[in-house]
Amino acid sequence: MQRTRVKICGITRVEDGVEAARLGADAIGLVFYPRSPRRVTPEQARAILDALPPFVTRVGLFVDPDPAWVWTVLAALPLDLLQFHGQEAADLCTAFDRPYIKAVQVRPDLDLAAFMAAHPRSQGFLLDAWHPRVPGGSGARFDWNLFPRGAGRPLILAGGLGPDNVAEAIRRTRPWAVDVSSGVEAVRGVKDAAAMAAFMAGVRRAYSEDSD
Repeated sequence: MQRTRVKICGITRVEDGVEAARLGADAIGLVFYPRSPRRVTPEQARAILDALPPFVTRVGLFVDPDPAWVWTVLAALPLDLLQFHGQEAADLCTAFDRPYIKAVQVRPDLDLAAFMAAHPRSQGFLLDAWHPRVPGGSGARFDWNLFPRGAGRPLILAGGLGPDNVAEAIRRTRPWAVDVSSGVEAVRGVKDAAAMAAFMAGVRRAYSEDSD
């Protein structure tokens, strides 16, 4: 089984970003959606990014943004990857000269193949739980039986993940990566170092047990 990558999203403090990287997270996510409790300003994000060590992917999350806002953030910050979590069309996602991933809210009637075809330049797709009022970060999980195999594109599992279930989630879905936010928080918007460590241990346990 290949190593499952990890993104810890919704980082709001320098110390949380540094600890996530120290524990082995492959990527950290910064939220630039004004209605999110985990939102950061470009100034806050700059302090976090300046403290990160090399080889940690820096992801900026947007939800149906005004293009001018994305350009403002990109002018201020060296983001490696954009994550779009709303109803964005492909032409908006590709307008910023950065690679991107597209989030998908999973429900039984989702035609994932058609959704993926509509975003041919997306580097991957983040599968999250559907919620009628929020675009992500709800802490809810979807039915993992709906996670497809053989999609031909990197798929990232999100939604309701935490230290207690991430190993099972990986074994059942075999995702390219997992994405966690609320599942490793002490309070909303503040990460818990022990929970992040336990989550990373759960990820390692999934593929170490698989190789036994």
